[in-house]
Amino acid sequence: MGCGSCSTGGCTPAGCKSNGSCLTNGCSKLDVYDWLAHMDMPGSYRAFPIVEIKFKGSRKDFYLNQDDIYLEAGELVVVETPTGGFDVGHVSITGELVRMQMTKRHVNEQDVTKRILRKATSADVDKWKAAKDLEWETMHRARKLALDLGLSMKISDVDYQGDKTKATFYYTAEGRVDFRELIKRMAEAFRIRIEMRQIGMRQEASRLGGIGSCGRELCCSTWLTDFKTVSTSAARYQNLSLNTLKLAGQCGKLKCCLNYELDTYMDALKYIPDNVNVLKTEKGDARLQKTDIFKKTMWFSYPGEENWIPLHVSRVKEIQEMNKQGERPEDLGEIHEEESKPVKVLDYENVVGQDSLTRLDDRKNKKNKNKKKKPQQQQQQSRGGNEQAQVKVQVVKAEVVVVKEEVVDVNVAGNGEAKKRNNRNRNRNRNRNNNNKPQQDNRPDNKQ
Repeated sequence: MGCGSCSTGGCTPAGCKSNGSCLTNGCSKLDVYDWLAHMDMPGSYRAFPIVEIKFKGSRKDFYLNQDDIYLEAGELVVVETPTGGFDVGHVSITGELVRMQMTKRHVNEQDVTKRILRKATSADVDKWKAAKDLEWETMHRARKLALDLGLSMKISDVDYQGDKTKATFYYTAEGRVDFRELIKRMAEAFRIRIEMRQIGMRQEASRLGGIGSCGRELCCSTWLTDFKTVSTSAARYQNLSLNTLKLAGQCGKLKCCLNYELDTYMDALKYIPDNVNVLKTEKGDARLQKTDIFKKTMWFSYPGEENWIPLHVSRVKEIQEMNKQGERPEDLGEIHEEESKPVKVLDYENVVGQDSLTRLDDRKNKKNKNKKKKPQQQQQQSRGGNEQAQVKVQVVKAEVVVVKEEVVDVNVAGNGEAKKRNNRNRNRNRNRNNNNKPQQDNRPDNKQ
């Protein structure tokens, strides 16, 4: 049974910040799966008397269960400490799996002397929670004291004992630090027994936790406990660029995951010939440009040419043997063409249109094309409009001329009715002009 606020028993995912009885500032940290729990043991079987207890961070230790207390994984227990007092921790594993863990860590049963006192009571849990609440404030006060003394060290974490009588300060430093004066001042300020423990950068990252460049939680803070040395040769064997920004992890050291696939690459490199930087042919000296380890393909190029010629490892070894004997082939040989895989046809229709990654670019291109077309259309329309305007002007002029000719013909005819019409039109025009003129105010001025 897990604690009430642990991810295995129903708490919020990683990042609960000790919201209850979580010890690791994040759930499922260094959890162990008991794959022997479902097996039926014989009736005469006696349970293994040693239990593995997990504390804050990645600290685990083995304790004797002399009173044969029935314990399950995740339960809180009170254990004794080598310096006196008691501490509170979670049960990590029990039974035969503990024996296997002790064998793995090279721990003998005779060396385990610390005992499990009892299951944690409500009073023990309250006192333990009160001690954990002091850790954050204590760490910042200790950092300030270290800065006042001018010590080149970084206090990264504080771990209080369950009974609030002792605190362990974890710090990182490049060299040895004389912190005797610091311990005196911290003892006066906190009134507890103090233990200073120097850790490495990798151990600091494992205690603090975080998210790696892969998007997952750090391996050192979830499951990795054995830190092995990582060198830049691991990146060279895997054909990775030697960029320290990409190869370094949260701790500032080379990523531990560079060693995960190294053995696979080392096995594949056995079939790749060594020292094949140049292959001599009658056409010229071809230099190595790229190597695909798993496909066993090597790319070469002639000086002054941009095309790379892929060759299989067998062909490269053949040319290499010829060069050792003083012979040169005419060229590198037939180009090793890679088989193109057929395009996979989807068995569904794209109704929404979200599969195309370039759909937004297509829209932008269409908008740009429309913008380019609009000025051209406007120019054409303006040209056509000018031509239409010229035609209208000509038509109006022709109508005026026609009207003048009709008036002249009427006057020449000397018809009396036409004269009367002209007189009427003149009178109408005069009346209109008179009406459009502003009217004068004929009212007398009322001046006193």
